[in-house]
Amino acid sequence: MILCIDQVIPAELLQRVQATLAGASFRDGRETAGWHARTVKLNQQADSRQPEVAALRQEITTELQRHPLFQMAARPKRMKPLMFSRYEEGMSYGNHVDDAVMATPQGAMRSDLSFTLFLNDPDSYDGGELLIDSTAGEQTYKLPAGALILYPSSTLHRVEPVIRGERLAAVGWAQSQVRDPQQREILFDLDTTRRQVFEESGKTRTFDMLSKSLANLLRMWADP
Repeated sequence: MILCIDQVIPAELLQRVQATLAGASFRDGRETAGWHARTVKLNQQADSRQPEVAALRQEITTELQRHPLFQMAARPKRMKPLMFSRYEEGMSYGNHVDDAVMATPQGAMRSDLSFTLFLNDPDSYDGGELLIDSTAGEQTYKLPAGALILYPSSTLHRVEPVIRGERLAAVGWAQSQVRDPQQREILFDLDTTRRQVFEESGKTRTFDMLSKSLANLLRMWADP
């Protein structure tokens, strides 16, 4: 399942991120790539040792932790600290698959889901599309500032070369409580349906039965 979510962070936070990154120090993005990905990665990443950058990483993570749609789709068990990436003219990130196991402050983490949070206006740069190779073929994404795309870490994907301007994004990874992607999609669909039923009719028996099924499937599949 590939999911695009609009306005994941408030406009005020987005503006502060943009202003902070405009004055932040960036490092060679290859420093955080696996040995094979280094050969195709050409971008820059904000130095997370800067206190203002670290604070913004935590603020965005907090927003994701309380965003209902992100939580419904990802059901995160743990998350790797996100990174701010910058692509200037001529920069790109060729085809790669994200590392299956990643280091976090809490220990090793399996990467089930990857996400990209777009941080600047898509009209301010040409190129820079995120391209994901799925069973439906290659699909490209270039979302508005503040919008996020969530996709399986198991996919081949790349960032197309930036031809004009500058592309800013926050990227991150999550280990889900539900390892199987098909099971996650079933839970997402069921949760979406029961919320729609509640909005239309309130707490009815239909809502209660959907909630029961959701809870019991999660009980069967979850590894919290």
